[in-house]
Amino acid sequence: MSTGTIFNQPKAAVRLPSDLIEAINKAAEPFPIPDGKEYGYGTAGFRMKANAGLDHVMYTVGLIAAARSKKRNATIGVMITASHNPAEDNGVKLVDPMGDMLEQSWEKYATTLANTPSDKLGQAYEDLVNEELVDELRQIHDRPAKVVFGRDTRPSGVALVKAMKAALDALKVDYTDYGILTTPQLHYIVRCINTKGTAYEFGEPTEEGYYKKMASAFKVLMHGRSIQGSVTVDCANGVGGPKLRELLKYLPTGQGGIDIKVVNDDVSKPEILNYECGADYVKTKQRAPPNISVGPNERCASLDGDADRVVYYYTDASGNFTLLDGDRIATLGAVFLADMTRTAGIDEKLKIGIVQTAYANGASTEYVEKVLKLPVECTNTGVKHLHHAAARYDIGVYFEANGHGTILFSENAIRTIRGTEPKSPGQKHALDSLSACIDLINQAVGDAISDMLFAEVVLAHKTWTPENWKNTYIDLPNYLRRVEVPDRRIFVAVDAERKLQSPKGMQEQIDNLVRLYVKGRSFVRASGTEDAVRVYAEAATRTEAGKLASSVEELVKGA
Repeated sequence: MSTGTIFNQPKAAVRLPSDLIEAINKAAEPFPIPDGKEYGYGTAGFRMKANAGLDHVMYTVGLIAAARSKKRNATIGVMITASHNPAEDNGVKLVDPMGDMLEQSWEKYATTLANTPSDKLGQAYEDLVNEELVDELRQIHDRPAKVVFGRDTRPSGVALVKAMKAALDALKVDYTDYGILTTPQLHYIVRCINTKGTAYEFGEPTEEGYYKKMASAFKVLMHGRSIQGSVTVDCANGVGGPKLRELLKYLPTGQGGIDIKVVNDDVSKPEILNYECGADYVKTKQRAPPNISVGPNERCASLDGDADRVVYYYTDASGNFTLLDGDRIATLGAVFLADMTRTAGIDEKLKIGIVQTAYANGASTEYVEKVLKLPVECTNTGVKHLHHAAARYDIGVYFEANGHGTILFSENAIRTIRGTEPKSPGQKHALDSLSACIDLINQAVGDAISDMLFAEVVLAHKTWTPENWKNTYIDLPNYLRRVEVPDRRIFVAVDAERKLQSPKGMQEQIDNLVRLYVKGRSFVRASGTEDAVRVYAEAATRTEAGKLASSVEELVKGA
């Protein structure tokens, strides 16, 4: 097990009180690190089997959250969830003050403390204090720390909260337990707390405030319009079910309203969480959950277990299944926002950009660049990478193909939209709609419920059916395979994870296979959360895409 330090100073510049060091070590005793375990803060934080020493990790996350709060002089969030993973898994990630992911430079500290034995955590925390909370000009280690946290519906979350509270109590941190929340709700609350009283106040930092803000914006956007038919929403038997039902109390029905049919929302049976349902199931299996039965061309949407992903799909009159994934949601949103900024007369003042990952279908990239004529940027997989890239645009649209994404409006965009005086009824409508989009879309993080409502608004504005949406461009057939490997770390990807640097020579073999197929494309990347790699392949026909995926999969297995 690796327990090497990443702290630079040869000896502590500041000594914490010995009773504090002792309190940290003492409180950690019930949560020992298992022999032989090694943890890493990945693209989704820490994630593993809940009984595989995650309580030790949770204790150390409490220490990191406290230090991070002191560093930023702001409230830090902690979300306990394993998202789309099976029910026996759990995980945790930290949320920075604006509701975004933990600053990447701090991931190494989280990893170091997670791999530190309980009786050495006091010293490790002191090292962190000296590394980040002390410099020649100031000492900020004695600032008060504030932490808020929530969890999904997994039973293991209760014990994990207990482990984290033990660390927060040892450090005498001011904290608030918000109980069961969706991941986006926790991110929303963190941003609301830290922007309260500023010019860019995000909203009321409560669950009710979340519902009211979203419902109010939805009503503005739907004024004078109606949504055709209903949308069936599969909640993966996770936290999104009860939270969506609560939101429905605030949303209008009938003219200007929405008819949502909630299914797979049973949180009383932990074992069925994400089982044969949810966004990840639909995306990877390329079919609807077996217990969903709807008529031809009726809209369906699936959330994941913590409600930060959403994908759409429908079945046509011939029984053919069509997936409308994150790429589709991104292009749908971009079409609407481009139309509205043009109508509002502010399109030349605001730069709209779309951010994708290597998983984005090649046809969607071509559509954005050649039809919408908007710039496309490709980043590494992981919301933290897309979010930062999107923030460089006035309006940055980012979605992973798995349905995780959102839209960011810069301060310049907000000022321009809300400060422009309309010169016609059409311009006023466009400006009002854009202003409501700023409130409807959860800019803190990808939010399945928020994104679903936004998609419904756009479809209503354009009077599009799912088939109209599909026909904006035709996806290239593709496959995504998961391959278990003894050591995923040997698979090192570069160029926004589109090419392998190692194992040596494998990329050349993949390139040779790709050349055999019309419009062929394939890449391999290591999972950020488990000992597996992902193989993606696409080609002009489904048969060829399958053959390419199988060939690359065999290469991986032989590595």
